[in-house]
Amino acid sequence: MREGRAIIDFAARITRLATMTKTDILAPLRFFYGAAGRDLPVKFLPPAGLPEQARYLLVHDGDMTSRLAGFHGSAITLDAHGSSLMGNELFRASVLRRADTTAPVEFGAIEIALAGFEGEPLRRILKAEGPLGGILVEFAIPFSSHPSGFFSITVDGVLANLLGVPLGATLYGRCNTLRHEDGTVLAEVVEILPGETRQDLLSP
Repeated sequence: MREGRAIIDFAARITRLATMTKTDILAPLRFFYGAAGRDLPVKFLPPAGLPEQARYLLVHDGDMTSRLAGFHGSAITLDAHGSSLMGNELFRASVLRRADTTAPVEFGAIEIALAGFEGEPLRRILKAEGPLGGILVEFAIPFSSHPSGFFSITVDGVLANLLGVPLGATLYGRCNTLRHEDGTVLAEVVEILPGETRQDLLSP
């Protein structure tokens, strides 16, 4: 029950979304926290300011699912912790996990433009049957990835609970935009790694 209370109820936050601007690259994360007017404990960094492991996992123009799968040597599954539909936009907070050990490898807050999908890919997205990056690759849906910022974030109770990391730890993440071939936005996502605070996630 405590875990359930720790996960923000997306439905209760829809009205606050209207106060966010499309220029706020942290908007998906703010929506998850339900605090559009509150400063998140985030510090933006240049790519060179990231630790080596985080830099490898974050600084690239591909999808995170493929990068995480290759790094960890495991398929990646999705554990959805909250979602809300607002028109043709799906907002979701999820933990990506290793399929072999279930260890968390990323927290993601994402806004997906559903108008760009149909058929089986759309069904899987709505049912949270796998990470978006994996669905795009599996169905050969053309896309491009456009990282817009890298940051550090101080772990609060929510992230500590979701990722199994200590309170007050420093984690690293990125803001990214996925686009269709014609340039229209496919998804906006904020991705946070559990990082080296979890020894079970270090590369062999």
